[in-house]
Amino acid sequence: MANKVLIVDDERSIVDILEFNLVKSGYDTCKAYDGKEGLRLAREEKPDLILLDIMLPLMDGFAVCSALRKEGDNVPIIMLTAREQETDKVFGLESGADDYITKPFSMRELLARVKANIRRGMMATPEPPAQENLIRVRELELDLDRHCVTKAGRELDLTQREFELLRFLAQTPGKAVSRQELMQQVWQYDYYGDLRAVDVAVRRLREKLEDNPAVPEYLMTRRGMGYYLAE
Repeated sequence: MANKVLIVDDERSIVDILEFNLVKSGYDTCKAYDGKEGLRLAREEKPDLILLDIMLPLMDGFAVCSALRKEGDNVPIIMLTAREQETDKVFGLESGADDYITKPFSMRELLARVKANIRRGMMATPEPPAQENLIRVRELELDLDRHCVTKAGRELDLTQREFELLRFLAQTPGKAVSRQELMQQVWQYDYYGDLRAVDVAVRRLREKLEDNPAVPEYLMTRRGMGYYLAE
């Protein structure tokens, strides 16, 4: 069965181009031209990925993304924006988007990101347990079969990407990993020089992981080297 991509953009010419290239690449598509209709289709169609414009009639992309995340929907979302401002990019990531791409964009780059994000979403399917698939770091316990994390026995409400980020760092606690390597290993593609998504993901993970995110005890920064999980 082909993966389904929901396209939400008020520019019909862009929707038509995206739909043509996605179908040509083997995806099923559905489309909406305003935020409210996009939110309705996201709930009803259960797409494998959403391409979501920021500037939309009736309900902007930030609001659509936030609504889905509040409902517990972790579908991969790639924000589409004509804006260049850093604040818009960060706000999109803070609202729960997995990625963003600025118009005009390369169709090859966009399709690569679609493929990578759908593959990431499919990784949530648990692997058949051959042994006790647990990683323990201090009070943290990562269950690799159930894709869940507990801290001192309390389960943390993490997105799939947050889980993958924590799992990658937990495999080598104490070892600093650069933002570039995290982008390649966790996001599974090069980010064309813009690594802000890593910083935002780390900040969001700290908010869920740390007692005091301003003074982290687990997810640490080693200046000039990257991030690491303290042993």
